[in-house]
Amino acid sequence: QLGHPSMSATDTDAGAALPKVRADYLPLLLPIAMALIALPFIPSGSTWVTLTIAGLAMGMMIFVMASGLTLIFGLMDVLNFGHGAFIAIGAYMAALVLVPLTGWMQADSVWLNLAAVIPAVALAVGVTGLLGLAFERIVIAPVYGQHLKQILITMGGMIVAEQILYVFFGPQQIPLPLPATLRGSFMIGEAAIEKYRIVCVVVGLTVFLAMLLVLNRTKIGLLIRAGVENTEMVEALGYRITRLFVGVFMAGSALAGLGGVMWGLYREQVNAAMGGELLVLVFIVVIIGGLGSVTGCFIGALLVALATNYIGFLVPKLALVTDILLMVAVLLWRPRGLYPVTSR
Repeated sequence: QLGHPSMSATDTDAGAALPKVRADYLPLLLPIAMALIALPFIPSGSTWVTLTIAGLAMGMMIFVMASGLTLIFGLMDVLNFGHGAFIAIGAYMAALVLVPLTGWMQADSVWLNLAAVIPAVALAVGVTGLLGLAFERIVIAPVYGQHLKQILITMGGMIVAEQILYVFFGPQQIPLPLPATLRGSFMIGEAAIEKYRIVCVVVGLTVFLAMLLVLNRTKIGLLIRAGVENTEMVEALGYRITRLFVGVFMAGSALAGLGGVMWGLYREQVNAAMGGELLVLVFIVVIIGGLGSVTGCFIGALLVALATNYIGFLVPKLALVTDILLMVAVLLWRPRGLYPVTSR
């Protein structure tokens, strides 16, 4: 004999009994705190501004590369040590387009520069996405849920991919010059800000916001997160969760390719070993962020880049181990990272 009043009261009591999740804003303040702490040690304000903008740009490039790995591990529980191969392949695909179009890249025209860069980025993202599909179906699918085998087989995949790049492109570095309109810098007061770094900041922020929007505000994001929690239930509702997971792997691989293009243009050269060299840095960022957290990965990338820039300016010899020391400090404070989303 339950009437509406008693039902509403029960619902109210149940709602009141639910624990309130407290928002954790402290990690979000860490990049700001690091910049402010470094300020008194930098000789001039203009130098501090230049170092900070450079750190933000580097952080955005690292985030774009690491976000794919974060996505794959956080949603699919896959330790993909072959992620570095997609970074290098993306850079090489861009070089295939940009090297023949050197004349357009050197032209002092925004439209000609875009006409060269946009197809290069599209090719890099498309090829790495399709290779991600093949890699997931052939290499990853047989070892789902087996972390040790994942590490061994994906590491082997990266080594094989690197050697294939040597076969096709040779051991020499391939120049990848910046577009003419992105060369140089402009002044903010006495601080010199490179144009390309501003572009990197904009691209990185766009990728970050797009990932948050898709994962938290769309039906696809909801299905993916629900599939992680209870695959059988989602499939019982008529959704092919396997296809969604394959799409996640393709998206993560494509982001690695995009990050490879950004890094190649930043260094203005491409080589087959660049993916392996960046893999350690990418994993450090993912560990600092919390193994699967997009927001944590974003904050971790900014922290690593800012710390490297400040320490590299103040104590150059210490810059080589800055990222390792930062990771140790964060894990001593929060052993599961800044924003852990998994208990694995």
